[in-house]
Amino acid sequence: MERIPPTHVAIIMDGNRRWAEARHLPVAMGHRAGIRAIRRALRLCEKLGIKILTVYAFSTENWRRPKSEVDELMRLFKISLRREVDKLNARGICLRIIGNRDGLDPELVRLIEAAEEKTKANTRGYLNVAINYGGRDELVRAVRRIVREGISPEEIDEELFSSYLDTAGLPDPDLVIRTAGEQRLSNFLLWQSAYSEIVTLDVLWPDFGEADLKQAIEEYYRRERRFGGRPNHSVKNVLAVG
Repeated sequence: MERIPPTHVAIIMDGNRRWAEARHLPVAMGHRAGIRAIRRALRLCEKLGIKILTVYAFSTENWRRPKSEVDELMRLFKISLRREVDKLNARGICLRIIGNRDGLDPELVRLIEAAEEKTKANTRGYLNVAINYGGRDELVRAVRRIVREGISPEEIDEELFSSYLDTAGLPDPDLVIRTAGEQRLSNFLLWQSAYSEIVTLDVLWPDFGEADLKQAIEEYYRRERRFGGRPNHSVKNVLAVG
């Protein structure tokens, strides 16, 4: 049977703080190492034929962390957008920032919009970074948009509803990976991951590398993918974009 790599991999990146604490380093150093791990993961996805990578960078709940930590994360997001966009564009990667932009620093929003505009025509690969993202918040925002646009209840089906989500136009993740040994979704892609395979790894996110991604994919291959009925042994991952 042909082994088809997942089209869309989503990662709950957990363990930056524990990584720093284990090395007696400031928490900020863990987050910087986490940024480097995102770059590494994207390169690995390109190498392994995975078209879409979605990473959970900052949740709606993360605002409860110490202000100094939040400020450092926002600073790192700005630095990364300035440094990485041209490189991503040169590689044909489309960058998308998903989440609620209300309440974000206006400068960060401008950088996000500029990055998305610059890379929007790229189709070689897709990187989605979730910032100020929460699955429940995303669903509420989608419902509000549908109501504002006056769509009647009879018109609403799953396809239409999906078109109002932050991931509109992209296929749902085939595989969700969570690092650092935790085994919960933590409000990540609640609608989109309804039939995703979920794999948890003990590795802390800054240490995530090729062996870890391959381990998760091997587990994915061993699964019998089920979509509410019989196992589907011949699932073809069809890309709905570009």
